[in-house]
Amino acid sequence: MIFDAFERMVAFRYLRARRKEGFISVIAGFSLLGIGLGVATLIVVMAVMNGFRQELLTRILGINGHMGVYGTGPALAPFDPLAQSIRGLPGVVRVIPTVEGQVMATSASSASGAIVRGVRPDDLLAREIFAKGLGGSGEEFKNGDGVLVGYRLAEKLGLQIGDTVTLISPKGNATAFGTVPRMRGYTVAGTFNVGMFEYDSGFMFMPLEAAQTYFKFPDAVTQIEVFLDNHDKVTETRNAIFRLTQGNVRIYDWQQANASFFNAVQVERNVMFLILTLIILVAAFNIISSLIMLVKDKGRDIAILRTMGATRGMIMRIFFLAGASVGVVGTVFGTILGVWFATHIEQIRQFIQSIIGRELFAAEIYFLTQLPARVEYGEVVVVVLMALGLSIAATIYPSWRAANLDPVEALRYE
Repeated sequence: MIFDAFERMVAFRYLRARRKEGFISVIAGFSLLGIGLGVATLIVVMAVMNGFRQELLTRILGINGHMGVYGTGPALAPFDPLAQSIRGLPGVVRVIPTVEGQVMATSASSASGAIVRGVRPDDLLAREIFAKGLGGSGEEFKNGDGVLVGYRLAEKLGLQIGDTVTLISPKGNATAFGTVPRMRGYTVAGTFNVGMFEYDSGFMFMPLEAAQTYFKFPDAVTQIEVFLDNHDKVTETRNAIFRLTQGNVRIYDWQQANASFFNAVQVERNVMFLILTLIILVAAFNIISSLIMLVKDKGRDIAILRTMGATRGMIMRIFFLAGASVGVVGTVFGTILGVWFATHIEQIRQFIQSIIGRELFAAEIYFLTQLPARVEYGEVVVVVLMALGLSIAATIYPSWRAANLDPVEALRYE
């Protein structure tokens, strides 16, 4: 064993504060607390950043697909044979022909801009992200007589299931008196809640045939959405679709559409990791200062131990063990606290909100309606090893100084 019973006894006795050296123990306690809070904060922040990215990726790709296949013009036709061919490609799990357009949605009490997507009802309702947050039976939507409205948009317009929403398209009909905007009323067949503010507050879905009629795309669509079994396979599938169509289409994948956004999230994550690592570094410096003070205070004890036969290695191991214990205990405490806090962060947020009566995580700002957290245990191991490494490194100089203390000089000035 590296540390014998005598070394452990002396080291842990030095960590127990007496009245005389109580101040030193207070510094060591703050060092332990600083390392623990630093580790916990780093684990929680990394978990939230991972969860934030994963939730956004899941919801964005759950609605938009991994890539969109567009025609060379404003419409893509014929689309069904092409969609069927794309379905046969490796890695493709779902292909959805879509008509998309911008409208002004109005009700009896309000109006708001919205994006309307026309899809086949079976294709839409087969997606888990919609099935879980669907309000209403959706039967009227399946029958082609209604629209699905994001629940936040429905609240903004004061709409209930069964109400009528009027859609006004900026691309109007040409008449003798000029261009007249197209207007038509649709029944609200249901609402949906995908948990992302941008979509819940600005999107509507209608049956594909109704959208083709409304936006004047007979027998055509604006795009074909392609869903893959792995979002990292977009390059392979893109090349396969180009070969299939001989390059007569335009392809816009999720990486192109959201590159700047996800790059910003990654940069913020890296910066937060660096900043929070400094908390652990500061706590490690506190270990150095407390050990140096302990060595100075225990100079007479060290001299007596040396005269009784203790070697320099024993003295070094005693103070090394005393300092490393602070770092190890602090790291273990911080790891347990951080993992627990990260796994219960949404419940904690709800509890704090119920106490202060204010919203802590506004969906309008953060895009998501819940505070996500995803603990990746590989990152936890990295944080733990880094904290332990800094803590152990902080003990080397004070331990070396204690081991090289001259017993004669220490006793002479006592």
